[in-house]
Amino acid sequence: MDGNSEGLDRKQTYKKSKRKKKITWNKSKNNKLKSEVASIQSLKEAYNNIDASKVNSFKDFPLSQKTLKGLKECGYVKPTEIQQQSIGLSLWGLDILGAAKTGSGKTLAFLIPVLEALYCKQWTRLDGIGALIITPTRELAYQIFETLRKVGYYHDMSAGLIIGGKDLHFEKKRMDKCNILICTPGRLLQHMDENPLFDCSNMQILVLDEADRCLDLGFEATMNNIIENLPPERQTLLFSATQTKSVRDLARLSLKDPMYVSVHEHAKHSTPESLRQSYIICNLHDKINMLWSFIRNHLKQKILVFMASCKQVKYVYEMFCHLRPGTTLLALYGTLHQLRRMAIYESFCRKSNAVLFATDIAARGLDFPEVDWVVQLDCPEDANTYIHRAGRTARYHKGGESLLVLLPSEEQCMVEELNAKKIPVSKIKINPMKLQSPLRKMEAFLARDPSLKESAQRAFVSYVKSIFLMKNKKIFNIHALDTELYSRSLGLAVPPRIRFLQRAQKQRGQQITKPENLGKDSDLWVLPSSDALNSQKFRNTSSSESSDEESNQKQGTRLTQQSLAFGNDDSDSELDVLKVKRRDHELEMEIPSPEENFHQNAKKKVLTKVAMAKKILKKKIIANKKTLFNDEGQAVLDHAKEKVSDLAREYESQIRGGIDIEEAKQVLREEDKYDKQRFRDKIKAKHREEKVKLKKARHEQKKQEKSESEEDFDNEEDAEEGHLDLSWLPDPDKVYPLRDMGAEDSDRNELSHAGRGSDGDGDDYDSDDDDDGDGDSCLEEEDKNHMFQPSKRKRFREDEPLDTGLSLQEDEDLAVHLLRNAR
Repeated sequence: MDGNSEGLDRKQTYKKSKRKKKITWNKSKNNKLKSEVASIQSLKEAYNNIDASKVNSFKDFPLSQKTLKGLKECGYVKPTEIQQQSIGLSLWGLDILGAAKTGSGKTLAFLIPVLEALYCKQWTRLDGIGALIITPTRELAYQIFETLRKVGYYHDMSAGLIIGGKDLHFEKKRMDKCNILICTPGRLLQHMDENPLFDCSNMQILVLDEADRCLDLGFEATMNNIIENLPPERQTLLFSATQTKSVRDLARLSLKDPMYVSVHEHAKHSTPESLRQSYIICNLHDKINMLWSFIRNHLKQKILVFMASCKQVKYVYEMFCHLRPGTTLLALYGTLHQLRRMAIYESFCRKSNAVLFATDIAARGLDFPEVDWVVQLDCPEDANTYIHRAGRTARYHKGGESLLVLLPSEEQCMVEELNAKKIPVSKIKINPMKLQSPLRKMEAFLARDPSLKESAQRAFVSYVKSIFLMKNKKIFNIHALDTELYSRSLGLAVPPRIRFLQRAQKQRGQQITKPENLGKDSDLWVLPSSDALNSQKFRNTSSSESSDEESNQKQGTRLTQQSLAFGNDDSDSELDVLKVKRRDHELEMEIPSPEENFHQNAKKKVLTKVAMAKKILKKKIIANKKTLFNDEGQAVLDHAKEKVSDLAREYESQIRGGIDIEEAKQVLREEDKYDKQRFRDKIKAKHREEKVKLKKARHEQKKQEKSESEEDFDNEEDAEEGHLDLSWLPDPDKVYPLRDMGAEDSDRNELSHAGRGSDGDGDDYDSDDDDDGDGDSCLEEEDKNHMFQPSKRKRFREDEPLDTGLSLQEDEDLAVHLLRNAR
């Protein structure tokens, strides 16, 4: 019992201690919340006492300790001018129009107010979206997100990066858990339309970075749809280096008494003072040589090169990679995959010396550290674009240089526009001694690589198209482009066709008009047709040996010879016409009036698929019908598919509403006669083929037997005539002793020879031989007679070899011996 009581006491004491811990934890949490609310209240009261002129550091602003700690760890201590002037107004809750030079710290000018506003309202993940930051480019959105992640590290709020090229399904699942969204307009509108978890009804702050770009014509429809879905009660912050003052744009955003903050509005220059700016005059066909020479002479510096189109950037990057200038080359353009774009952006930020070829997606907001040169190889669209491009260097009071490359036709108007925007640009000249031309190598690379050649052709067309689509025709004159020389400078032997330009010329040259007040002898006002333009282009070209492909590709290249104006379409006073005088001779062809042309065009109808099907039905054309013809040109009927008898054809041609069974039976009987006859013919033809095959087989067999008998006869003749008859040869056993004779036989022979020779002494050996010579001579004569005795010859065949009873070596020796005796 004592043990049980002790266990109960322990349980009770444990429960009491657990309750005390809960109570103390809740008390500490409540105390923390109370202190946080008190600090927030004190911060709000301090907002009214902000004096921007007395602010020297971020500590002078009434900011939370979490924000100050994040700023300190990132190295932000002293605010810039735009931050000093705008942060206080933003904390008051006013709408802001902020304008400052590039590299002046506009990102922190809106991130700090966003963090403080949501912190003061104790925003949590359960409250949904509290702030929306919209940027025109993905790289800029990524840069802002990284800055927010570092500065707001100690805050409890969540942030999300919503840009194109990333996983949409991944973003949809986490949309309701984000408090601060940093996004591009297209992806944001997609989530508004498709994602049920997207809810911005509680949104407090809307921020537009690079606001003038977000509100221009490119994003107009998208931004209008986004603004319609946003709550009207919100704070709006607009920041840009070239801020918009359009009443229409401000009305779209529903701004309430916005404060315009422009710290550099009255400055002497609209670009940073530490930026050295210059421009050069360069012909279009010399741009590649100039760029190559510039990179070769600045290998240890960080260079950013801007071009007009993605295809230009792609081609120049690929070609220069083949040429190998001796430094790191990178390319950033819109058609790349998003992960690849982010990797290129981070790589260029890390490197100390590299060359980045880019389009205008890198012109706004991106903070590339330590950029030495910004080269604008193609003329910017306007002065604002120039400011943003040049602003990628000389950031945060650091030095940098900008080089603008202009064509002779672009110089006057562009320089005037830059001066009007308070941009100091000085003209410099190229040192011709340092120019290098990689043209021969480029031509060799294009001849070897067809894909690189296609890339060069696309780059050529895209550049001409970018000039054609520019609004300011005073600067961008498409007639001043020597496209043939430009195509050669890219390494192309033949300039590509410019199809969009040819279509535009056809559209402008369709109608031929004549003013009413002109008499018969007056001048004719004519718009050139496409044929006339083409003939004018090739009037000076020679070469009958040139191929059709080359002549087609040369169309539209010599634009300087054309006087077709591509002016502003909004002005009706400027007539795009050519005045052609024809006084010496009359026109051979009559020129139809505009009314006749109108009626002729009205009569021409578009041939649709339905109309084409009706035509086929009227002609009674049967689809998928195969007709065979014989050598005489007559159609061969397919009896299996077509009727043969006249009765059947007449029955098929009749149109009736039903089937007459009796008549159908009669038709089948008639057709059955033809079928039976056709079947008999097939059987006869089959029997005939079999007979022919048997006849051929017999003939082949007889032929084969005859050839075999002839071969046997020839072999017998060859055996009788061509081979030696060895039947007359003597028996080798009698001529030569057997090699396998035993030792006793050999000894016996030796003893017999010795007995015959032992009758006398050695001195009488010759006389003994002579005495016994009679007996030996008789034996030898018998052997010779037996050897040369004629015997009956036997027929010798190859298949029955002669067996002499000797080995092969002995047979050979015997044959050699006999041949020698025969000689």
